[in-house]
Amino acid sequence: MKNILVTGANGFLGSNTINELLIHGYSVKGFLRDSNKYYGEVSKNLELIEGDIKNVNDLNAALFNCDCVIHTAAITDQSLLNYDDYYEVNVKGVINVTKAAIKNKVNRIIYVGTANEFGYGSLENLGDETRDISYPFNKLFYSKSKKAAHDYLLTKLSQIEVVIVNPTFMIGAYDTKPSSGKIVLMGLRNRFVICPSGGKNFVWVKDVSNGIINAMKNGINGEAYLLANENLNFYDFFNLLRENTENHFKIIRLPNRLLMLLGQTGSVLRKFGIRTNFSMENMKALSVNNYYSNEKARRELRIDFQPIEYGIKEAISWFLKKPN
Repeated sequence: MKNILVTGANGFLGSNTINELLIHGYSVKGFLRDSNKYYGEVSKNLELIEGDIKNVNDLNAALFNCDCVIHTAAITDQSLLNYDDYYEVNVKGVINVTKAAIKNKVNRIIYVGTANEFGYGSLENLGDETRDISYPFNKLFYSKSKKAAHDYLLTKLSQIEVVIVNPTFMIGAYDTKPSSGKIVLMGLRNRFVICPSGGKNFVWVKDVSNGIINAMKNGINGEAYLLANENLNFYDFFNLLRENTENHFKIIRLPNRLLMLLGQTGSVLRKFGIRTNFSMENMKALSVNNYYSNEKARRELRIDFQPIEYGIKEAISWFLKKPN
């Protein structure tokens, strides 16, 4: 497969994936709404195509003569108030991509889901691809919509090959919004960093991009792969971040009771139509040890994951010289 379409081309993962595809010699089409917002690498092997994921005609035109589509486009904003706000892009967008890919006889879809479609675990008993989605992520509109798209794709395996990759919390360059990079900016810009009690699995975005390329080559039709790496509590992550920046910020642990109070307040505000990232479910997500195993991806996709410190250093460097 040499001709690849990447949706969400100006997003965090989309930009990094395009960069890696170009390095590996692929011919790439980048699908995005506004080509002026693309900050990734440019190349004679890259064509930027403006279009809307909600428009099947735009996708049909973009997918002409493509061997594979890598679908990274998604709404990730945690402040939206209604499930329909996520469904339009995260589910209907996947349906549109799938229909257009089948019509254009594309060989394979690589769908980028989220790790939280699967149940998380502890350091002693890590979450993996066999576990069902668990609270609080089964109540969050974002992860619910990604799981719905995942389930839809599994009904199309007889018509087109589908491989699903499920990244954890990505850190690295080209986080233009920013999205997950906000956690790095907290340490770059502030004298004090508020630290929740829980933890996450962190992964370098470049490892995810290379995992996607390996999924094109080695992934099995209908299988899902957690692209995960280091399980760290938030305090240890911020301490590692502090060691790699000149801003020697202080880390302040946030008690769970205060975290839940913020969640209760946010949930009330959301009932009155006020958008906020605070909700009981979002705050609960910050208090759990959201840990995963990458054993299946290492074994079947043949990925070698690098220390998350690589991603932290890359993110710091990129944010310090980020274009306006």
